Amino acid sequence: MAASPSATSIKRPKRRLTTGSWRTPEISLKRAAKLNQKKYRESGRLFLAEGARLILEAGEPPRRLFTELEEVRRLSALTTPTGPVGVFPFLDVGADELISTRERLVLLHEVQDPGNVGAVIRSAHAFEAGVALSKGCADLYNPKTVRATMGSLFHAPVSRELDSPKFLMKANDAGFSTAAAAPEGGGAPQLLATGRLVIVVGAEGAGLPEQVLQTCQRRVTIPSRATSLNAAIAASILLYEAHMRVLP
Repeated sequence: MAASPSATSIKRPKRRLTTGSWRTPEISLKRAAKLNQKKYRESGRLFLAEGARLILEAGEPPRRLFTELEEVRRLSALTTPTGPVGVFPFLDVGADELISTRERLVLLHEVQDPGNVGAVIRSAHAFEAGVALSKGCADLYNPKTVRATMGSLFHAPVSRELDSPKFLMKANDAGFSTAAAAPEGGGAPQLLATGRLVIVVGAEGAGLPEQVLQTCQRRVTIPSRATSLNAAIAASILLYEAHMRVLP
């Protein structure tokens, strides 16, 4: 089954970043600095993205772009700031929109490491999938998460703060098969469904709770000599397997 047209990433022309600060009256440097705290990101529905490559991936100009060294130092979450820093509106979509725009999805259940969450979003972009984040996952707009996506946050649809069992039931009603990643006792990844599919991955160590496992239609186990794989590696392997099964 070929991927739907909506699942294909759109190639955007690269833009050049201008020098100086691209200013709008409502976003001051002081207000932008507060976006390093979650409560201010949520109240304003704005987040920071740092680095020219990441900002260029956006396809649309930021609400404000900071390029002056002292501004970047104040805004950066890095020990050695790379700059520039852009202010962007939130990008996450609702569960219904996520389900309607991708044939393959990965649901992360309580994966708290920002690097893992960001890496999964990057893999989802690479393999034409969407990402669902349960309650208890790392904040999508944490600077570490944003940086780990390497710009894929602007391409792969992401829904967040979801109740995992409810989301899985909604996906099942929409015609998706559901497969939970389990450390043992599951089927081979090569047996993943070729149609609409949700892959469910938990945090390394904690894994998936029984309630989530029971909501899934099947379990899948990645053969490995290691006792466990982190969420980003497990999700990436399974996304690749699912992607390969729908290629012509």
